[in-house]
Amino acid sequence: MLQGANVLVTGGGSGIGLALGAAMAHQGARIVLADIDAAAAQHGAEQVSSAGGTVSGMALDVADRDAFARSVDELVQTHGSIDYLVNCAGVSIGGSTHELTGPHWDAVIDVNLGGVANGVLAAYPHMVRAGRGHIVNIASGAGLVPLPFVVAYSATKHAVVGLSLGLRPEAARHGVRVSVVCPGAVETPILDRVPPSHLPLTPTEPVTPRAFLSVLGQTPIDADLFARAAVRRILKDQPLIIVPARLRTLWLLHRISPALTQRLAGILVGKVQRDLLVETEAPATRAIDEGAAERA
Repeated sequence: MLQGANVLVTGGGSGIGLALGAAMAHQGARIVLADIDAAAAQHGAEQVSSAGGTVSGMALDVADRDAFARSVDELVQTHGSIDYLVNCAGVSIGGSTHELTGPHWDAVIDVNLGGVANGVLAAYPHMVRAGRGHIVNIASGAGLVPLPFVVAYSATKHAVVGLSLGLRPEAARHGVRVSVVCPGAVETPILDRVPPSHLPLTPTEPVTPRAFLSVLGQTPIDADLFARAAVRRILKDQPLIIVPARLRTLWLLHRISPALTQRLAGILVGKVQRDLLVETEAPATRAIDEGAAERA
């Protein structure tokens, strides 16, 4: 089904975006890896191409609506169609919510929700005119079960789930498919990334995503393993794709008893405050960037 398909993957310079692009390329798709970091996108394209895929890289800031539209238009003009849009670019800024400012929230909303909306605005009309296509939005387990200390991130990922499942039945009338993928913890270099310095400083010492996962008791799964499982489900046109399976258990628990998962979240808050949140004399930025170049 992917043989000869034209696929645009945002946040494709590393991590989940790159792994999804590679998995789709290996099934015969023509992949464009788009990333705010042009060098990362190009390097990723070279990696996948060397393994036999047809891949190119390009710079794209998904928060730039006009740039997104131009990129999709160029892809359609060059190859005749856009068959899959994978909206994977994302940013997570973690920390005590009372310490975060407007710019922190804007950074998350502009990419995680605005970037997905811009992708839909750019690609969906082309797909409707063609009578086919598939929009794949990458959300998160935090878009199914709310998490403390990544409140802005969790809010945007809930919005992406709602956007996707709301659009799906409407898009089906035009022959267009929509799926939303909710990953759990995935092993990528981003788990150990130091925080960026361009956002306002907060008084809490930076904590890596891997440290948060250790408190949650989660072991990340291999990115390629995740991507292969996700692509299999995408090709089956599943509306809501949850990988790994253990995340589905937590989601079902939340659906059955939100009060119970809220109590569990309260326990998590205590553990994070006790084990991770350390105030420093010199404030430090707490920002967790979810995709190299995924601020795309």
